[in-house]
Amino acid sequence: MLAPVRRAWTMGAQRGTTSMNDRRYRLEMALGLAAALIGAPGAAGVAAAADSSAMSGASPVYRWVDEKGVVHYGDSVPSQYSQAERSVLNGQGVEVGHVAGGKNAVQQAEQTRADDLARQRAQHDQFLLSTYVSTKDIEQLRDERLGQLDAQVSAATAYIETLHARLTGLEERAMQFRPYSSEASAPRMPDDLAEDLVHTANEARGQRVALEAKRREQIDTRAAFEGDIQRYRELTARPHG
Repeated sequence: MLAPVRRAWTMGAQRGTTSMNDRRYRLEMALGLAAALIGAPGAAGVAAAADSSAMSGASPVYRWVDEKGVVHYGDSVPSQYSQAERSVLNGQGVEVGHVAGGKNAVQQAEQTRADDLARQRAQHDQFLLSTYVSTKDIEQLRDERLGQLDAQVSAATAYIETLHARLTGLEERAMQFRPYSSEASAPRMPDDLAEDLVHTANEARGQRVALEAKRREQIDTRAAFEGDIQRYRELTARPHG
């Protein structure tokens, strides 16, 4: 049954003066006959064809597409297409392998990041669907979290005001001592007062930084919950597995 395919392939391969278009035409004809006579090969058929080609010593033929969309065939791939996607054909013109297009280090890194993001998104989608019954559940949790943050911000603000008042009092006391006093007879600042000044100033500075972080957390938390609510609506608006 494959004799016409073999003849069509062999004729194109043996005619050294045949143009590339003619060889391509004969190859495509051979492939068409192969598809018509034996159908698309399964995994076993592909393996057998590959083994047959290897045993007969026939060199594989590569099929690739250039940047203009033109299909090419050859027993080797030019260097400029070494990273291009291509098919591997056996001596009968049957595809026995496929080589995916190569990616450079930057492209591989980008693909890895994209895969990671997609995996994280899928995991979070599953979390939303398995955790909440409706958007009201998400809204309730959002309000609880934001309420906790509001309380923390209020407590931190009050504490900073207390620290500021204490620092103001310490600074007023420090004005009675050298080097802050303008009086030549002013005594040296006591060590405990100096230590208290430094400690209170540092504590106030640290609490202000923490307060700003807590306020950013409020904004981020609200945005995260709003995103979850929107995503949950998208997921529940269509059938899901």
